[in-house]
Amino acid sequence: MQPRIETLNEKILIGMCISMSLLENQTRQLWATFGPYMKSIKHRVNEDKISLQVYPSNYFKEFNPSVKFEKWALVEVNDFNTIPVGLKPFTLEKGLYAVFQYKGSSADPTIFQYIYSQWIPSSEYELDNRPHFETLGEKYQNNHPDSEEETWIPIKAKG
Repeated sequence: MQPRIETLNEKILIGMCISMSLLENQTRQLWATFGPYMKSIKHRVNEDKISLQVYPSNYFKEFNPSVKFEKWALVEVNDFNTIPVGLKPFTLEKGLYAVFQYKGSSADPTIFQYIYSQWIPSSEYELDNRPHFETLGEKYQNNHPDSEEETWIPIKAKG
C-alpha cells in the first residue's frame, strides 16, 4: 500500500477534544458528545469529519500505550466567526503528509502497524511532530469492513 505524498494547506477546524491514551480509548465517547453539535456549526467546508491526534514529541520514539495524547473530533469551516458554546477552534498548519487510502474496520490496527513499522522505516521520510488525522468522508462506516477513510501521517525528509 503506497501513499500519495501531499502538501496540506492550512485548515481551520472546529470541534472538541479530550486527553486519552490507547489503553483508555475514549474515541467513541468523544464522537458521541460531539455529534449533536455538528448541526449547529455554520460555514462548514464539507460534510467530512476529522479525527485528529496531537501526540507528545517523543510519543513514537518511546511508544507506550498508556501515554496520554489529545484526541479531537472536528469539522472544517471557512472561518472562526461563529463557534458554538462548548466547542473549540483548531488550526491545522500547512505541512507535508503521507496519505493512505484505507478500506476496512476502524477498529483494525493493521494500517497503523504497516505505516509505522514498515512504510516509514523503508521510505525516504520520517515522522514530523505535527497532528496525525483521519478524514471520515461519505464512504466512512464506523467499524464496518467496507468502510473507507484517509489516514494522514505528518512526514518530513529524512536527515
